[in-house]
Amino acid sequence: MVRAVDVLALTIFISACLGGIFIVCFAAEVRRRRRSSPERDSLLPLDLAATHPPTVANSSEFPKPL
Repeated sequence: MVRAVDVLALTIFISACLGGIFIVCFAAEVRRRRRSSPERDSLLPLDLAATHPPTVANSSEFPKPL
């Protein structure tokens, strides 16, 4: 049978691991946020310099201009 002390130690260990994961993810997000902003990220799909022009094989996927 599992003792209450073992369950408490396991609970504290798992909580500490989850807290560590949160801190690492938060630090990575803060570091990424310095290089970018929500406004810039929302406009990235419209950035024409970062996208490649469509090739002949892919040109049928795009609608033709009027």
